[in-house]
Amino acid sequence: MPMGDKYGTHRVIEPAGAMPQTAQKLDNDMSKLFDNEILVDVIALNIDSASFTQIENEAAGDEEKIKAIIMNIVSTRGKQQNPVTGSGGMFIGRVAKIGPALASRDLKPGDKIASLVSLSLTPLKIDRILAVHKDIDRVEIEGQAILFESGIYAKLPDDMDERLALAALDVAGAPAQTAKLVKPGDKVLVLGAGGKSGLLCCYEAMKRVGPTGRVVANIHSERSRTYIQDMGLAHEIVVADATKPVEFLTQVLSANKGHEFDIAISCVNIQGTEMAAILPVRDGGIVYFFSMATSFTRAALGAEGVGKDVLMIIGNGYTKDHAEITLWELRENPKLRAFFESQYVK
Repeated sequence: MPMGDKYGTHRVIEPAGAMPQTAQKLDNDMSKLFDNEILVDVIALNIDSASFTQIENEAAGDEEKIKAIIMNIVSTRGKQQNPVTGSGGMFIGRVAKIGPALASRDLKPGDKIASLVSLSLTPLKIDRILAVHKDIDRVEIEGQAILFESGIYAKLPDDMDERLALAALDVAGAPAQTAKLVKPGDKVLVLGAGGKSGLLCCYEAMKRVGPTGRVVANIHSERSRTYIQDMGLAHEIVVADATKPVEFLTQVLSANKGHEFDIAISCVNIQGTEMAAILPVRDGGIVYFFSMATSFTRAALGAEGVGKDVLMIIGNGYTKDHAEITLWELRENPKLRAFFESQYVK
């Protein structure tokens, strides 16, 4: 086969000229492999939390309906990109073929890898859905996917279960960005602290703020309080509804001794929480939106409307060394690793 475009535009069917992520439909014909593509036999998909929540709600929790919705998305679009949330997820699989132009890479057929690019831009074909794990947003499948020349991936480590690695790598951008943003002495608010990304961000924030900083973990219900306390992932834990920003503001500021925060990190998986992340942050502070449920229009106009001069960062799922940083968190914290194993190694 000829060389394809480095970024995968040769797989775009419509609209012409679009990038794979914004395209409405991709070519997912796995019988043709371009010289700079990698073909992977997919084992499992980790669906983005906001996307899976929307699909599960649409299906009223019925597993067969969840399967049907996912199959329809992939057959219609050639990729797993939720048409409502626009988000995807990631996969793990075994390398089937490597295009000759990429033969110099440290990769060979049979290697198990995790994709570190979104399913929203990844050509995907599902032959069969084997199982749906609603509690961890994971779908086991038989199918194949394509990684483009620009696509990043991680070889699965030898010292941990692949399901554990997948759970962590699925949200690797969040804790790695937290490690870069948080400084000693910072006052940090983590919204949605009870989920995967929230827990990892809390751990990284606690490590970075030092003895003079403070980390406040926001959770939606009491269910998460015990394990956050047991793992020592926050100085204070606040049960508050982030969809009610004024009430939320009062509760989280109280947990921070009445002071505004230097940084807010949003890991929530529902819509309408932008102002809850913005309001508690001081002028000149940082709001990091990792959640794919975020409306950046609402965030931008909302901050303007309340006169908040804050730096708002889009939750890019990639930052340099993010896979290594995130997996290292599990290696250096036995309690966090044990919790992840209890929840995601199923």
